[in-house]
Amino acid sequence: MAPLFATTHAALLPISPGTASPAALLRAGRLRIRPAPRRRVIRAAASGKPDPTVDDDEWGSENPASEPSPVVADEWGEPGVAEPEQPSGADAPTNDDEWGGEPTPTPPTPVPATAAEGEDKDEGREDLKRCLVDTVYDSGLGLKASSEVRGEVVELVAQLEAANPTPAPVQAPDLDGNWILLYTAYSELLPILLAGATPFSKVEKISQEIDSRSMTIVNASTISTPFASFSFSATASFEVQSSSRIEVQFKEGSFQPPEISSSVKLPAQIAIFGQKISLGPVQQLLNPLQQAFAGIAGSISGQPPLKVPIPGNNRAKSWLLTTYLDKDLRISRGDGGGLFVLAKEGSPLLD
Repeated sequence: MAPLFATTHAALLPISPGTASPAALLRAGRLRIRPAPRRRVIRAAASGKPDPTVDDDEWGSENPASEPSPVVADEWGEPGVAEPEQPSGADAPTNDDEWGGEPTPTPPTPVPATAAEGEDKDEGREDLKRCLVDTVYDSGLGLKASSEVRGEVVELVAQLEAANPTPAPVQAPDLDGNWILLYTAYSELLPILLAGATPFSKVEKISQEIDSRSMTIVNASTISTPFASFSFSATASFEVQSSSRIEVQFKEGSFQPPEISSSVKLPAQIAIFGQKISLGPVQQLLNPLQQAFAGIAGSISGQPPLKVPIPGNNRAKSWLLTTYLDKDLRISRGDGGGLFVLAKEGSPLLD
């Protein structure tokens, strides 16, 4: 049986008089028939409930619940339990630059010096000190030192200054005390050294006493002859300029009364222009004068020293730089380029 609604769209078009029939229009291509829209009919399940919601994404519908869970098996093929994945920590920061450089290496941790290394350093300094004292021995405090000896002294002094155990000598308690001069290259001491180089005189001692509490320095010299010994000194105050440098201002000079010898003792012989001359006959002539010298010594002893003030000008100022200091040895340099090597009074270096 034919459907009830089999009538086409063409049959529903109104036809006015003088108008071609729809069939003629179709044949002429002047009439187009639009197909009816297709409608999606959603049928309910037999139970009357709506279909579940479909989670369609742009790649097609997926149903995670319908996918089977992955099976985890161990190396024997037996089923196991999947271990939970631990979250990875953040990467350690690096110091890469824009050129892709390597990270900055961590500096090595300094290793403290062991007791053995400290003992080795002390032994090395002691060896250098003893070698320096032996080198300047019998050099007339530097006056009679040869060029070879002076070169050795400069080298040994440089090694000791590099191994100085006292970083702040001016503030160290070892600075105080009476220091005996062993060697010098200071030109202003040349007159005193030349006076002790004559056949009948000798420089017994040149010393420097430092007192940091009163901020004073006393430079003293003693020259002996067969008849008497003469001592004189210069007193100065000082100010601390740095941890190793002081500025010295001389105040006054002092001359001690000569110490007359109770007996005249001449050397057995002297050398003049390369010839040795015996002084035995001269000693016999002086023996009768022994009593006279003893009386003069008694009358002069006990007299106060003669003090002479030193004008306070720039010529009376100088500075002293201490480059090495320990309990036995001190190395200092003056503003005139002079070098001083001194040993503390009572030190075994003086034996």
